[in-house]
Amino acid sequence: MHHFKTVSMPLGMVVGAMFCRPIAALETWSGGMITPSLIFFMLFFTFCRVDVRRMRLQPIHFWLLAAQLLFSIAVYGILHPFNEVVAQGGMICVLTPIAMAAVVIGGMLGADVVTMATFSLLCNMVIALVAPVFLSLVGNGECSLGLILARVAPLLILPFAAAQACRAALPRVSGWVAEHSQISFYMWLVSLAVIIGRTTTFILDHQEADGRVETALAVAALVICLLQFGAGRWIGRRYGDAVAGGQSLGQKNTVLAVWMSQAFMDPISSVAPTAYIVWQNFVNSYQIYKKDRETAKNQI
Repeated sequence: MHHFKTVSMPLGMVVGAMFCRPIAALETWSGGMITPSLIFFMLFFTFCRVDVRRMRLQPIHFWLLAAQLLFSIAVYGILHPFNEVVAQGGMICVLTPIAMAAVVIGGMLGADVVTMATFSLLCNMVIALVAPVFLSLVGNGECSLGLILARVAPLLILPFAAAQACRAALPRVSGWVAEHSQISFYMWLVSLAVIIGRTTTFILDHQEADGRVETALAVAALVICLLQFGAGRWIGRRYGDAVAGGQSLGQKNTVLAVWMSQAFMDPISSVAPTAYIVWQNFVNSYQIYKKDRETAKNQI
């Protein structure tokens, strides 16, 4: 089973890319509800493990959030003199909040799920307030607080509320869900294939873009991805949870990032968060491989 987990994320990306047209058609047919539905149930399974009474804001949360906001400004300032589109793509890779699935992967890697769930709520709400300001300055001026909140709130608040209601009203059901929270990993693999399929289709349909700009966007996304995971682990290590720090800062809500890029900035800038999907999942695959290898050694 641990060997499957190691290769499953790259395999999911390959499947998504190979079958991009049917996947994109299916997502369009569903009215774009496949990915949000998967994210809802995935988070529901994860949040059933979270006792809201244990959720507390901690210094690690504020340091991670400050790093995210300052780094996004720095990336745009550094890249803007070279290319505006690359600067937009780099900035959105940092500004985008923590992925809904980060709590799932963090839990698999041994992070404190409560710490990550607390940061997920804080980060998504703060970015929903801050992103319109950032995007109004560097984008096409069409971003608003309402649009961001409408995109983020249902995917974050509703599964959390449903999970807590289930814990209170149906403790045996929530207990079973919490014990089988690994199901959320397989839901995430399906959503990963769908996301890759959609973004691959978008790139194929926009071949007018400059290849050098697209390459620069992909390289920038790789460097930013590694820096964010590294910086997050450094911050987390200072508070006793390097994994939680790394996943909180490094694993991004790339679905939201691609949408914001295409809706509020130069659409070609979405190549950066699209590439970030690939890079962050290679990082996650490597981390799961290391974790499973350590677990196997301890069982010997």
